[in-house]
Amino acid sequence: MTARAEVVVHRDAALLAKAAAARLITKLLDAQAARGSASVVLTGGGIGGATLRAVRESPIIDVVDWSQVDVFWGDERFVDRGSDERNERAAYDALLDHLDLDPERVFPMGWAGGEDHHDPGAAAERYARILASRAPEGALVPRFDVLLLGLGPEGHVASIFPESAAAVDERTVVAVHECPKPPPTRISLTHTAINAADEVWVIAAGGEKAHAAKLALSGAAPVDVPAAGATGASKTLWLLDRAAASEL
Repeated sequence: MTARAEVVVHRDAALLAKAAAARLITKLLDAQAARGSASVVLTGGGIGGATLRAVRESPIIDVVDWSQVDVFWGDERFVDRGSDERNERAAYDALLDHLDLDPERVFPMGWAGGEDHHDPGAAAERYARILASRAPEGALVPRFDVLLLGLGPEGHVASIFPESAAAVDERTVVAVHECPKPPPTRISLTHTAINAADEVWVIAAGGEKAHAAKLALSGAAPVDVPAAGATGASKTLWLLDRAAASEL
């Protein structure tokens, strides 16, 4: 990642979440004004959840027709569907349960004990097929208007960790095993899918993210710092609080 990335720094994590929420609502509104529908790829993590709660609390939340929004996830923990570790569950608690969504337009990733039983590889392949079925002709994934990513202190995004097989895999969705951060088994979009999004937003708060942000924005190799390889087709935004931006 190089000069195409735009960096926006906010005073603290609370303000960052509110600002990201306002941006997200505006982006979805603009997409619907242009095409009648919109799509978003959600992330987990603390600041990801805070952003979704800020959307729920926004006074302008109703400007978006949520029944015309497609919802996807960038990665998921391959655990029981009811587990508190699921990004899906956190997203529903923070926001999705409070929206008038069309359930046919919400696409959670697979879970342990689901249609693919306990096979994360099969679940990843199933999600790739879902994405392809929603994609424009000739594309592998749908049009993602905005794809949200958190940032790990070692530079991971989604469940693409440094020097992992997922960091070099050219498929759109992969199973991830032996993650250095629990739970160890996950499903993740790859850079192939991430970089097809119209806009990619990396949202990070806290001083423990500062060095990873510095490396990614300084042109590190994506295999070493996966966040460095996360770019949007038209825009890449890094939305940071002052602590996360402290080494820039």
